[in-house]
Amino acid sequence: MATTTALLVVYFLLAVVVTVESAVSVDEHAHSVRRNTREIGGAPEVEKNPQFWNNIAKTSIQDALRIQKNHKTKVAKNVVLFLGDGMGVVTVTAARILKGQKAGNPGEETVLNMETLPHVALSKTYNIDAQTPEVTATAYLCGVKARWATLGLDGRARNEDCGSSKGREVPSVLAWAEYAGKSTGIVSTARVTHAFTAAAYAHTANRRWEVDSILPPEAIENGCKDISAQLVDDNPGIKVILVGGRRHFHAGTDPEYPTDPGSNGVRSDGRNLAQDWLFGKTSARYVWNGTDFRTINPQTMDYLLGSRIDHGHHEGKAVKAINEAVAFDDAVEVAKDLLNLDETLIVVTADHAHTVSLGGWDTARGSPIFGKLDPDYVVESVGDKLVPDGKPYTALQYGTGPGYNISALREDITNVNTANPDYVHQSAVPMIRESHVAEDVAIFADGPMAHLFHGVHEQNYIAHVMKYAACLGEYAEDCDREERVASGTARGSFSTAVVLLSIILQLAWV
Repeated sequence: MATTTALLVVYFLLAVVVTVESAVSVDEHAHSVRRNTREIGGAPEVEKNPQFWNNIAKTSIQDALRIQKNHKTKVAKNVVLFLGDGMGVVTVTAARILKGQKAGNPGEETVLNMETLPHVALSKTYNIDAQTPEVTATAYLCGVKARWATLGLDGRARNEDCGSSKGREVPSVLAWAEYAGKSTGIVSTARVTHAFTAAAYAHTANRRWEVDSILPPEAIENGCKDISAQLVDDNPGIKVILVGGRRHFHAGTDPEYPTDPGSNGVRSDGRNLAQDWLFGKTSARYVWNGTDFRTINPQTMDYLLGSRIDHGHHEGKAVKAINEAVAFDDAVEVAKDLLNLDETLIVVTADHAHTVSLGGWDTARGSPIFGKLDPDYVVESVGDKLVPDGKPYTALQYGTGPGYNISALREDITNVNTANPDYVHQSAVPMIRESHVAEDVAIFADGPMAHLFHGVHEQNYIAHVMKYAACLGEYAEDCDREERVASGTARGSFSTAVVLLSIILQLAWV
C-alpha cells in the first residue's frame, strides 16, 4: 500500500459460525450443576491480605496522577476507532472473566486490553426519535444524532422517505479525511453494506436499502441510490475495501459457492460493481479468496477490493457473543503494539448494548462464565430457597429473546451443556430475536486528546473528538494546531497519515 495511506476504516464483524474454545470443558458442565461453589471456588490466597488491595490502589493513584500531568496533545497522526456492535458493559465484564478463565485464572481480576486505556467515559446511545436505538453510526462516525434506521443523514431525514433525505447528507470522519488529502479504507468481516460500515460512506433513508433490488418505488422515483452503488459510484477515493457482502455487487452465480442458490448475486440492474470499481484505477486489484489475498504486495498496490460478534446476542447465544468480544479485545492489543500512542488516538466503544445480564446468588469467585448455578442455594436473610422451581440457571441471561418457554414451565437445564456455542440462554420476555437496550455504553481511550473523554457524553461527541484530535472537518483551522505542533508533532508528519481503524464487533444480528 502506498505510504500515504491515511484513513482506514476497518469493521470487525465476526458472523461466521465458529467452534469456540470454552473456558470450561464440555464434560465438566454438560451434565452437572456446581454445588457448594463458595467452598470449591474460594478467594485466591494473595487477595486475603489487605496489603494486596492497598498496594493496588496506591499504584492506581500514582498512575492517575501521572496521566493527569501528561495529557497527550499532539495533532493525531492516526485515529483508531474500535466499535463493538452491541458491546455493552455486561458484555465487557463477561469477556474479562472469560479471557481470564481461558488463561487458567478465576477471571474476575483480569484486565482486558481495552481496559488498559486510561481515559474512560460513558456514551448516551439514543436516536433522536427512539429511546432504545436501532442504528447509531451516524452519531459516532458523522458527529450528529439522527433518526432510527437512517444512515449518514441529519435528523430532518425520515426513515424510509427518500425525498426527505435530499440535502440532509452529513459527511463522516472518513470523508473529512479524504477532503484533507488522506488515503482511506474500509475493512470488515461483515458485508460492507451493513449499517455500521455504510455510515462511513453512504447516505440513505433506510439501512436496509443495501442493494437496488430491494429499493421501494418511492426511493427509485426520487433518485435514491442503493448503498452498494453509493460505495462504488460516489466514493472512488477509498483505497482499501476488505469486506463481505459480495452478493450485493453482482447478479447470478457466486464464484465461491456456485451450487448454493442462497449465495447468488441479488442485483437487478445487471451491474458488476466490483468490475465497475476497478475501472480507471491503476495498481488496483479485486480478490475474493484467501489465496489471492496472500499474493498482494502492499508496497505496490494502491487500490484493493476484497470479499460478523454477530449473531450472538440477538440469537440469545451468549457463548458466541462473549467469545467474539474476547477476539475483539485481542485486536485492540494488536493495534496498541503496532502504533505509537503518542501520535495515535485509540478509541474503543460500542454503538449500543443488549438485554444480557450477569448475576445470581450462587456465583462463587471463578465460577465458569458459561456454567450453571445451584437452584438449592439458600440465602440466610430469606430463609428459603431462592429458585422455587428447583431448576438450575445460568449467570448469563437475557431480558428478551428466543430463549423463552411460554407453553410450559421453565426448561430444566440440568443435563444441558450451557457452554455449547449454540446454546440459547433463557430469557424473560418472549421475542423471536433479542433486543437492544437504552443504557449507556463505555468509551475507553488513549493517545492525543484522549483526555477529552471524561464524563457522560452524547454519542456524536466521539466523532468530534476524533476530528479535533486530527484537525479534520470544522476543526481543521480551529484545533490549536500551531500550539500542538510546537509540542512535538512535525507538520509534515501529520500530512502523511491519519488512520481511522474502525473495528466493529457485531454482537447483534440486525
